[in-house]
Amino acid sequence: MHDVNAKGASIPALGFGTFRMPGPDVLRILPHALNVGFRHIDTAQIYGNEAEVGDAIKISAVARGDIFLTTKVWVENYRPAAFVQSVEESLAKLKTDYVDLLLLHWPNDGVPLADQIGALNAVKDAGKVRHIGVSNFNTALMAEAIELSRSPLVTNQIEYHPYLDQTPVIHAAGKAGLAVTGYYGMADGMVFSDPVLKEIAAAHNRSIAQVVLRWLVQQDGIVALSKTVGEARASENIAIFDFTLTDEEMAAVHALAKPDGRIVSPDGLAPVWDAAA
Repeated sequence: MHDVNAKGASIPALGFGTFRMPGPDVLRILPHALNVGFRHIDTAQIYGNEAEVGDAIKISAVARGDIFLTTKVWVENYRPAAFVQSVEESLAKLKTDYVDLLLLHWPNDGVPLADQIGALNAVKDAGKVRHIGVSNFNTALMAEAIELSRSPLVTNQIEYHPYLDQTPVIHAAGKAGLAVTGYYGMADGMVFSDPVLKEIAAAHNRSIAQVVLRWLVQQDGIVALSKTVGEARASENIAIFDFTLTDEEMAAVHALAKPDGRIVSPDGLAPVWDAAA
Protein backbone atom coordinates (compact mmCIF):
# COMPACT_ATOMS: atom_id res chain seq x y z
CA MET A 1 0.00 0.00 0.00
CA HIS A 2 1.20 3.52 -0.74
CA ASP A 3 0.67 6.66 1.32
CA VAL A 4 -0.90 9.88 0.12
CA ASN A 5 1.22 12.78 1.32
CA ALA A 6 -0.48 16.08 2.11
CA LYS A 7 0.87 18.98 4.14
CA GLY A 8 3.11 16.80 6.27
CA ALA A 9 0.62 13.96 6.72
CA SER A 10 1.30 10.50 5.28
CA ILE A 11 -2.12 8.89 4.95
CA PRO A 12 -2.42 5.22 3.94
CA ALA A 13 -4.25 5.29 0.61
CA LEU A 14 -6.82 2.70 1.65
CA GLY A 15 -8.68 3.08 4.90
CA PHE A 16 -11.10 0.86 6.80
CA GLY A 17 -14.34 2.71 7.49
CA THR A 18 -16.75 1.99 10.34
CA PHE A 19 -19.84 4.02 9.34
CA ARG A 20 -23.07 2.28 10.43
CA MET A 21 -21.03 -0.55 11.95
CA PRO A 22 -22.40 -1.82 15.28
CA GLY A 23 -19.95 -2.28 18.11
CA PRO A 24 -19.93 -6.11 18.06
CA ASP A 25 -19.08 -6.08 14.34
CA VAL A 26 -16.27 -3.61 14.96
CA LEU A 27 -14.81 -5.85 17.66
CA ARG A 28 -14.93 -8.85 15.33
CA ILE A 29 -13.83 -7.41 11.98
CA LEU A 30 -11.39 -4.64 12.85
CA PRO A 31 -8.68 -6.88 14.37
CA HIS A 32 -8.96 -9.05 11.24
CA ALA A 33 -8.68 -5.98 8.98
CA LEU A 34 -5.55 -4.90 10.81
CA ASN A 35 -4.16 -8.43 10.58
CA VAL A 36 -4.53 -8.50 6.78
CA GLY A 37 -2.77 -5.17 6.38
CA PHE A 38 -5.10 -2.22 6.93
CA ARG A 39 -3.34 0.58 8.80
CA HIS A 40 -5.83 3.42 8.37
CA ILE A 41 -9.03 3.37 10.44
CA ASP A 42 -11.87 5.86 10.10
CA THR A 43 -14.55 6.48 12.72
CA ALA A 44 -16.57 9.42 14.08
CA GLN A 45 -18.28 10.60 17.23
CA ILE A 46 -21.72 10.22 15.66
CA TYR A 47 -21.03 6.60 14.62
CA GLY A 48 -21.31 5.55 18.26
CA ASN A 49 -18.53 3.00 17.98
CA GLU A 50 -15.36 4.84 19.02
CA ALA A 51 -15.11 2.73 22.19
CA GLU A 52 -15.24 -0.51 20.21
CA VAL A 53 -12.69 0.84 17.73
CA GLY A 54 -10.40 1.55 20.68
CA ASP A 55 -10.98 -1.91 22.12
CA ALA A 56 -10.35 -3.57 18.76
CA ILE A 57 -7.05 -1.76 18.34
CA LYS A 58 -6.03 -2.81 21.84
CA ILE A 59 -6.71 -6.50 21.20
CA SER A 60 -5.13 -6.50 17.75
CA ALA A 61 -1.53 -7.50 17.11
CA VAL A 62 -0.76 -4.09 15.57
CA ALA A 63 0.84 -1.34 17.64
CA ARG A 64 -1.11 1.91 18.00
CA GLY A 65 1.84 3.82 16.55
CA ASP A 66 1.55 1.85 13.30
CA ILE A 67 -2.09 2.86 12.80
CA PHE A 68 -3.39 6.06 11.20
CA LEU A 69 -6.55 6.76 13.21
CA THR A 70 -9.18 9.28 12.11
CA THR A 71 -12.24 10.51 13.95
CA LYS A 72 -14.65 13.37 13.37
CA VAL A 73 -16.25 15.97 15.65
CA TRP A 74 -20.04 16.07 15.37
CA VAL A 75 -21.72 19.37 14.49
CA GLU A 76 -23.38 19.73 17.90
CA ASN A 77 -19.92 19.95 19.47
CA TYR A 78 -18.53 22.82 17.40
CA ARG A 79 -18.71 25.55 20.02
CA PRO A 80 -15.19 25.90 21.48
CA ALA A 81 -15.87 24.61 25.02
CA ALA A 82 -17.92 21.64 23.83
CA PHE A 83 -15.40 20.94 21.06
CA VAL A 84 -12.45 20.37 23.37
CA GLN A 85 -14.50 18.29 25.79
CA SER A 86 -15.84 16.12 22.96
CA VAL A 87 -12.33 15.45 21.67
CA GLU A 88 -11.21 14.41 25.14
CA GLU A 89 -14.20 12.07 25.31
CA SER A 90 -13.29 10.61 21.92
CA LEU A 91 -9.72 10.00 23.04
CA ALA A 92 -10.94 8.27 26.19
CA LYS A 93 -13.25 6.01 24.17
CA LEU A 94 -10.52 5.29 21.61
CA LYS A 95 -8.10 4.54 24.47
CA THR A 96 -5.36 6.69 23.02
CA ASP A 97 -3.80 10.03 23.86
CA TYR A 98 -3.96 11.31 20.27
CA VAL A 99 -5.62 10.75 16.93
CA ASP A 100 -3.71 11.05 13.70
CA LEU A 101 -6.45 13.03 11.98
CA LEU A 102 -9.41 15.00 13.34
CA LEU A 103 -12.09 16.29 10.98
CA LEU A 104 -15.09 18.61 11.17
CA HIS A 105 -17.79 16.15 10.13
CA TRP A 106 -20.18 18.49 8.29
CA PRO A 107 -20.51 22.23 7.81
CA ASN A 108 -22.53 24.01 10.51
CA ASP A 109 -23.32 27.67 10.00
CA GLY A 110 -24.75 27.89 13.53
CA VAL A 111 -21.17 28.33 14.78
CA PRO A 112 -18.76 30.73 13.03
CA LEU A 113 -16.33 28.78 10.88
CA ALA A 114 -13.51 30.76 12.48
CA ASP A 115 -14.48 29.29 15.85
CA GLN A 116 -14.61 25.75 14.44
CA ILE A 117 -11.19 26.09 12.82
CA GLY A 118 -9.82 27.77 15.92
CA ALA A 119 -10.94 24.80 18.02
CA LEU A 120 -9.34 22.36 15.57
CA ASN A 121 -6.08 24.26 15.87
CA ALA A 122 -6.33 24.38 19.66
CA VAL A 123 -6.57 20.61 20.05
CA LYS A 124 -3.73 20.19 17.57
CA ASP A 125 -1.59 22.68 19.50
CA ALA A 126 -2.37 20.70 22.67
CA GLY A 127 -1.01 17.52 21.09
CA LYS A 128 -4.37 15.75 21.10
CA VAL A 129 -4.36 15.40 17.29
CA ARG A 130 -1.53 15.25 14.78
CA HIS A 131 -3.36 16.51 11.70
CA ILE A 132 -6.63 18.32 11.03
CA GLY A 133 -9.09 18.56 8.16
CA VAL A 134 -12.70 18.86 7.10
CA SER A 135 -15.42 16.64 5.69
CA ASN A 136 -18.30 17.34 3.31
CA PHE A 137 -17.08 20.87 2.56
CA ASN A 138 -17.69 22.47 -0.83
CA THR A 139 -14.91 24.40 -2.54
CA ALA A 140 -15.92 27.77 -1.07
CA LEU A 141 -16.04 26.48 2.51
CA MET A 142 -12.81 24.56 1.99
CA ALA A 143 -11.04 27.69 0.77
CA GLU A 144 -12.37 29.68 3.73
CA ALA A 145 -11.29 26.99 6.19
CA ILE A 146 -7.79 26.88 4.69
CA GLU A 147 -7.48 30.65 5.00
CA LEU A 148 -8.65 30.61 8.63
CA SER A 149 -6.36 27.83 9.82
CA ARG A 150 -2.90 28.42 11.31
CA SER A 151 -2.00 24.75 10.90
CA PRO A 152 -2.42 23.18 7.47
CA LEU A 153 -5.56 21.24 6.68
CA VAL A 154 -4.61 17.90 5.15
CA THR A 155 -7.83 16.48 3.67
CA ASN A 156 -11.45 17.03 2.76
CA GLN A 157 -13.44 13.80 3.17
CA ILE A 158 -16.27 13.65 0.65
CA GLU A 159 -18.62 11.26 -1.08
CA TYR A 160 -16.83 9.91 -4.14
CA HIS A 161 -17.70 6.98 -6.39
CA PRO A 162 -18.02 6.27 -10.13
CA TYR A 163 -21.43 7.94 -10.41
CA LEU A 164 -20.44 11.27 -8.84
CA ASP A 165 -18.14 13.72 -10.59
CA GLN A 166 -16.19 15.50 -7.85
CA THR A 167 -13.73 17.22 -10.20
CA PRO A 168 -14.23 20.75 -8.78
CA VAL A 169 -13.48 19.71 -5.18
CA ILE A 170 -10.65 17.38 -6.16
CA HIS A 171 -9.04 20.05 -8.33
CA ALA A 172 -9.36 22.74 -5.62
CA ALA A 173 -8.02 20.41 -2.94
CA GLY A 174 -5.07 19.37 -5.07
CA LYS A 175 -4.23 22.97 -5.91
CA ALA A 176 -4.19 23.78 -2.18
CA GLY A 177 -2.11 20.70 -1.34
CA LEU A 178 -4.89 18.75 0.37
CA ALA A 179 -5.71 15.09 -0.14
CA VAL A 180 -9.29 14.06 -0.86
CA THR A 181 -10.64 11.12 1.14
CA GLY A 182 -13.50 9.41 -0.64
CA TYR A 183 -16.32 7.62 1.15
CA TYR A 184 -19.28 5.64 -0.24
CA GLY A 185 -17.04 4.23 -2.96
CA MET A 186 -19.49 1.42 -3.71
CA ALA A 187 -22.31 3.95 -4.20
CA ASP A 188 -24.46 2.14 -1.63
CA GLY A 189 -24.12 -1.09 -3.62
CA MET A 190 -25.07 0.27 -7.05
CA VAL A 191 -21.65 -0.54 -8.53
CA PHE A 192 -22.18 -4.28 -8.19
CA SER A 193 -24.65 -4.51 -11.07
CA ASP A 194 -22.85 -2.13 -13.41
CA PRO A 195 -22.00 -3.78 -16.78
CA VAL A 196 -18.99 -1.53 -17.42
CA LEU A 197 -17.47 -2.39 -14.06
CA LYS A 198 -18.31 -6.08 -14.55
CA GLU A 199 -16.39 -6.07 -17.83
CA ILE A 200 -13.33 -4.37 -16.33
CA ALA A 201 -13.40 -6.72 -13.33
CA ALA A 202 -13.55 -9.77 -15.63
CA ALA A 203 -10.60 -8.48 -17.66
CA HIS A 204 -8.45 -8.37 -14.53
CA ASN A 205 -9.97 -11.45 -12.82
CA ARG A 206 -10.91 -9.17 -9.93
CA SER A 207 -14.11 -8.26 -8.09
CA ILE A 208 -16.05 -5.11 -8.86
CA ALA A 209 -15.20 -3.80 -5.38
CA GLN A 210 -11.51 -4.25 -6.12
CA VAL A 211 -11.85 -2.39 -9.42
CA VAL A 212 -13.66 0.56 -7.81
CA LEU A 213 -11.16 0.81 -4.96
CA ARG A 214 -8.29 0.56 -7.43
CA TRP A 215 -9.87 3.31 -9.54
CA LEU A 216 -10.00 5.53 -6.47
CA VAL A 217 -6.48 4.99 -5.16
CA GLN A 218 -4.95 5.14 -8.64
CA GLN A 219 -5.91 8.82 -8.82
CA ASP A 220 -3.35 11.31 -7.53
CA GLY A 221 -4.14 12.64 -4.07
CA ILE A 222 -7.10 10.32 -3.42
CA VAL A 223 -7.53 8.24 -0.27
CA ALA A 224 -10.32 5.64 -0.37
CA LEU A 225 -12.35 4.29 2.52
CA SER A 226 -13.59 0.71 2.28
CA LYS A 227 -16.10 -0.91 4.57
CA THR A 228 -17.21 -4.46 5.19
CA VAL A 229 -18.21 -6.70 8.08
CA GLY A 230 -17.01 -9.83 6.24
CA GLU A 231 -13.54 -11.28 6.79
CA ALA A 232 -13.18 -12.54 3.22
CA ARG A 233 -14.25 -9.20 1.77
CA ALA A 234 -11.82 -7.30 3.99
CA SER A 235 -8.98 -9.47 2.72
CA GLU A 236 -10.19 -8.92 -0.84
CA ASN A 237 -10.53 -5.17 -0.48
CA ILE A 238 -6.92 -4.64 0.51
CA ALA A 239 -5.61 -6.75 -2.39
CA ILE A 240 -5.69 -3.90 -4.90
CA PHE A 241 -2.08 -2.81 -5.01
CA ASP A 242 -0.79 -5.52 -7.33
CA PHE A 243 -2.67 -4.54 -10.49
CA THR A 244 -3.27 -1.36 -12.46
CA LEU A 245 -6.18 -0.10 -14.53
CA THR A 246 -5.35 1.15 -18.00
CA ASP A 247 -5.94 4.77 -18.96
CA GLU A 248 -8.91 3.62 -21.02
CA GLU A 249 -10.39 1.73 -18.08
CA MET A 250 -9.89 4.69 -15.77
CA ALA A 251 -11.68 6.90 -18.29
CA ALA A 252 -14.52 4.39 -18.68
CA VAL A 253 -15.17 4.43 -14.93
CA HIS A 254 -15.04 8.24 -14.84
CA ALA A 255 -17.58 8.28 -17.69
CA LEU A 256 -20.16 6.57 -15.45
CA ALA A 257 -20.74 9.83 -13.55
CA LYS A 258 -24.24 11.28 -13.87
CA PRO A 259 -25.89 14.55 -12.81
CA ASP A 260 -28.00 12.89 -10.10
CA GLY A 261 -25.23 10.65 -8.81
CA ARG A 262 -24.99 12.13 -5.32
CA ILE A 263 -26.38 9.87 -2.60
CA VAL A 264 -25.48 11.61 0.67
CA SER A 265 -27.01 15.07 1.10
CA PRO A 266 -28.80 15.34 4.45
CA ASP A 267 -31.11 18.29 5.01
CA GLY A 268 -29.74 20.73 7.56
CA LEU A 269 -26.17 19.54 7.08
CA ALA A 270 -25.33 19.54 3.39
CA PRO A 271 -23.85 22.73 1.93
CA VAL A 272 -24.62 24.02 -1.56
CA TRP A 273 -22.71 21.46 -3.57
CA ASP A 274 -20.36 22.41 -6.36
CA ALA A 275 -21.68 21.68 -9.83
CA ALA A 276 -19.71 19.10 -11.80
CA ALA A 277 -17.30 20.46 -14.36
